[in-house]
Amino acid sequence: MSDALAAMQARLPMLAAALWWGSLSAIGFVAVPLLFTHLPTPAMAGNVAARLFEAQTYISIACGALLLVLSKRRHAEMPEQWARAAMVFVIAGLLLALLVQYGVAPRIIARQNLRLWHGAGSAMYVLQWLCALRVLWCTART
Repeated sequence: MSDALAAMQARLPMLAAALWWGSLSAIGFVAVPLLFTHLPTPAMAGNVAARLFEAQTYISIACGALLLVLSKRRHAEMPEQWARAAMVFVIAGLLLALLVQYGVAPRIIARQNLRLWHGAGSAMYVLQWLCALRVLWCTART
């Protein structure tokens, strides 16, 4: 394998972690608040936000799955150095993404106890953001 290809392969975990954390940041802390500021009604903003959060879930799943695949050294039993420190956070972040999308979001859309479920979803989103940040931190160290 050429040195350039090996260097690119070594950086893939950091790129996946950066995409995960950056997309969570952009959607949750920039795009969605702007929707509620600039769209005519909260209902309209909520509908668009739900679609953005759904897309974010797919990004989280793709990045998390890629990180899981890349966590093992090729032809070895030992995980990569970054993976030993980050694997719990990759799995926790994936679980949080799935919980928000398939457990919390349907209740928000159905307007069931909106205050409770919106608060729970927001807390889980921030926890997922922190997990992705930790994974990014671990992958950038190596």
